Amino acid sequence: MAQDKIVVVGARENNLKNITIEIPRDKLVVITGLSGSGKSSLAFDTIYAEGQRRYVESLSAYARQFLGQMDKPDVDHVEGLSPAISIDQKSASKNPRSTVGTVTEIYDYLRILFARVGTPMCPNGHGPIVRQSTDQIIEAAEKLPEGTKIQVLAPLVRGRKGEYKSVIQDVAKAGYVRVRVDGEIYEVTDDIPMDRYKQHTIEVVVDRLVQKAGIERRLADSIENALKMGKGMVSIAHDGPEGQGEMLFSEAYACADCGFSMPELEPRMFSFNSPYGACPECSGLGTKTEFDPDLLIPDPRIPLRAGAIAPFVYKSGETKDWWPELLDGLGRAAGFDASRPVRELSPIDLQAVMNGWPEPITVILRAGSRERKINTTWEGVINHLRKKYDGTESEWVKQDLEQYMSTKPCPECGGRRLKPEALMVLIDGKGISDVTAMPVDQATQFFEELPPRLNQRQMTIAERAVKEIQERLSFLLNVGLGYLTLDRNARTLSGGEAQRIRLATQIGSGLMGCLYILDEPSIGLHQRDNRKLIDTLVRLRELGNTVLVVEHDEETMLAADWLIDLGPGAGEHGGEVVNQGPVEEFLKRDSPTAKFLSGREKIEIPAERRPPRAPNPLESPTLAAVQVEAPPAPKPKRGRAKAAAK
Repeated sequence: MAQDKIVVVGARENNLKNITIEIPRDKLVVITGLSGSGKSSLAFDTIYAEGQRRYVESLSAYARQFLGQMDKPDVDHVEGLSPAISIDQKSASKNPRSTVGTVTEIYDYLRILFARVGTPMCPNGHGPIVRQSTDQIIEAAEKLPEGTKIQVLAPLVRGRKGEYKSVIQDVAKAGYVRVRVDGEIYEVTDDIPMDRYKQHTIEVVVDRLVQKAGIERRLADSIENALKMGKGMVSIAHDGPEGQGEMLFSEAYACADCGFSMPELEPRMFSFNSPYGACPECSGLGTKTEFDPDLLIPDPRIPLRAGAIAPFVYKSGETKDWWPELLDGLGRAAGFDASRPVRELSPIDLQAVMNGWPEPITVILRAGSRERKINTTWEGVINHLRKKYDGTESEWVKQDLEQYMSTKPCPECGGRRLKPEALMVLIDGKGISDVTAMPVDQATQFFEELPPRLNQRQMTIAERAVKEIQERLSFLLNVGLGYLTLDRNARTLSGGEAQRIRLATQIGSGLMGCLYILDEPSIGLHQRDNRKLIDTLVRLRELGNTVLVVEHDEETMLAADWLIDLGPGAGEHGGEVVNQGPVEEFLKRDSPTAKFLSGREKIEIPAERRPPRAPNPLESPTLAAVQVEAPPAPKPKRGRAKAAAK
């Protein structure tokens, strides 16, 4: 007979007092009670720990060595357990590369979508970069009207400086007799005028023919030869009844106007965790930790040579080494006075101080009446500190320098983590970084409106990926996370947000017959979204799972199938089951939670509020600091102290 309940016998973990309890399976069960009454000890330290331990023990010895097995809890035995999945408040990823999109697997489907149906755009504003197969190029040429004069051209040089005499000689050796240079047709034996300091375009005339029936094979062969010679590019110039024109085709992702090329679109190109897609400047992190000029010069009222640059000053206020003389030399070379306050210097002067000066500077060192001049280079404050930070092995030195550093968006990718070519692939005018920067509710609307805007071929390819993305976005909406963006760093999520994201992910996985244990998932959730969270828990239960929730929220408790109240107090005064059962029966019994949940007891809102206490001027932080820094009173001499005592 199938087990319809989880039976815990003799639980003594932490402050639990040898309790025995039966919990119905395939129900939404809420464990409540005072903080410290033993809720987490029962749910996580006993039930989850035993379920996880048994599951791991069922695996082979080889598999167990890769999994962290929990210790056996202090309990006699537990019956009716399923594979347990814990969704607690500490489950948020600490990896700086993890985002909401990667944790929920939405980003994986976005990468596939943009790799398969995205349209590359030229970063120089020349429009879409479209590639055609050989058959598509031949088909486009065959559609020209009958009687049209056609020239099949193979581009060899496009907009580059030089004379390229060797290129013309190679064309002649290959057996071709005509080339088009800057729009003019020449024989390869002609003296072709080309200025080495001007840009030129050189194209080989592979074939000249007139469009008519029976030339299909010759046209196809000529186009294939032109593609080989032009390294995947071919130009077809035509002059017919409809006028002159020219069509440029490419087998690769390359701009026909500026030559900007892109690699083959594939999912790893859109991954910031892969060297194929990550921004080379920040390695896909989206941020860079660098020395901050505002932290290096905290007080712009101080002159440069008087200690304005904080890392060059001792705690006593004395400037280190010979930095004042160096800054004086830089000022003479760059045209400013290092003895003036920093705020009076121009941005160009500060740029020279921070990032270096290209020319040598003269430093004058004085020792008494002696004077010595030294010629040296100025690499800049930031470069000097960066070398010191990278070269030292002392943790103390690194910690001292880190106080002058701040984390800012990467200047190369603007915090978008990807290479420029990946950011230039668009779907409906949006790049992958634009989609991940949308809040979940806006992204949901974008993908709902996307299918009609795709052509038939794109929709056939994208249908499955769009469906999966829409489902996962709807799960996030259903747990009240419509305000999050997909590029939000997972480390910045609260405990409740991280739990609800994992909850949405588990619903998307569609597992059945599992035991889910959650730790106060309503934390940080606005009251208006509580219903969405409860509906999600109910849906998880309806999939055929047992949902065990540790919770204090009133609405969640009233929506439960079974309520368990631990107490009656906290710590050593708790650890006992004081009430349990369906909500209707639970409310009728005499337990602390039942009294307040049923309304028999409540904490009244005070009719009058206590007036705020007037601030004490002696408690001012400024005065407190003055008092702390005041010198202690001098101690009386021993003889005077005795006389005063008498």
